[in-house]
Amino acid sequence: MTKTIGILTAGGDSPGLNAAIRGVGKTVEGHYGMQIVGFRDGFRGLAENRTMDLGGGTLSGILTVGGTILGTGRDKPHKMIIDGVAQDMTETIVQSYQANKLEALVCLGGGGTQKNALWLAQHGLNVITLPKTIDNDVAVTDTTFGFDTALGIATEAIDRLHSTAHSHHRIIVVEIMGHRTGWLALGAGIAGGADVILVPEIPYDINCVAEAIKNRVRKGKTFSIVAVAEGAMSKTHLDEVNEYELIKANATDKEEKSRAKKKLARLKAVHRDHAITLGLELEALTNLESRVSILGHLQRGGTPSAGDRLLATRLGTACADYIAQGRFGVMVADIAGKAEAVPLEQVAGNRKVVPLDHSWFEAARRVGTNLGD
Repeated sequence: MTKTIGILTAGGDSPGLNAAIRGVGKTVEGHYGMQIVGFRDGFRGLAENRTMDLGGGTLSGILTVGGTILGTGRDKPHKMIIDGVAQDMTETIVQSYQANKLEALVCLGGGGTQKNALWLAQHGLNVITLPKTIDNDVAVTDTTFGFDTALGIATEAIDRLHSTAHSHHRIIVVEIMGHRTGWLALGAGIAGGADVILVPEIPYDINCVAEAIKNRVRKGKTFSIVAVAEGAMSKTHLDEVNEYELIKANATDKEEKSRAKKKLARLKAVHRDHAITLGLELEALTNLESRVSILGHLQRGGTPSAGDRLLATRLGTACADYIAQGRFGVMVADIAGKAEAVPLEQVAGNRKVVPLDHSWFEAARRVGTNLGD
């Protein structure tokens, strides 16, 4: 009997997903003589058994297409919202897996997907994953597909903002994706020649940033570009968050714990607009007009770069090889230019942040970029 492989994409959309689906599908079918079936909209589609036939010519022409032909979603198998209530759909997913007579399930996604895939592996499914995210923060792998495209888009945005900043003698604050890590903001900031780069790994001092901008003015440079990651945080704000996290963790009184949780919620709400706040603060401290540009989902969209197509294809074809070998419970990682099978236990729950001694930080400092510290 011909073996059938299932595949789904989960989490945020990312350039290169279709290239990865194509890499897995064409190798599974053309090289190993297996069948492949897609599940729509992530783990919810698997739970609801909503499938898409990926045979025949379905995979033709999708290499250069952004997004994912399967659709995606952020549902967790064990906490899926059904009619407004969180339900554990693990057993339903297992039944769907069995009903489709799957040999293996391929899950394409970031950190959350790796955890969900491990959960399903622990419940008896043959699971294998590929690392996808524009944030490049999946543990163990050197690179995730989606990152290279987003890096190019963010860099081009900074390039374009240089001319308007120069013309109007402004501070331009560019918010770049990256809630918990600064790979994208740091890389684009360096490549785009940003004068200040703020990332989650280095809490910043607003006065230090303002002084760096004023120093540029004193040298006759009448504009500055500030590249800031979504998750970058000032030292003051971080101290407040840590204070109330500690109170919440140690509180024995319910009211005290509740007050701490409410304060944390307010701090997080304020932080959602931190790029705008940062622009206003810098305007007040430097007497320079500021403008804020939030790139948002622009960084996720469009045609994947050649680098992402190549990486997704390499990892996708290697994924098919590992399936044929019967190697499951692993993520196919990009390590030193090779596709390596890494146990999901080493990946799930971990995050790859930018090390403080990373060469990118050193390069930024060498060319005079201020990092807020």
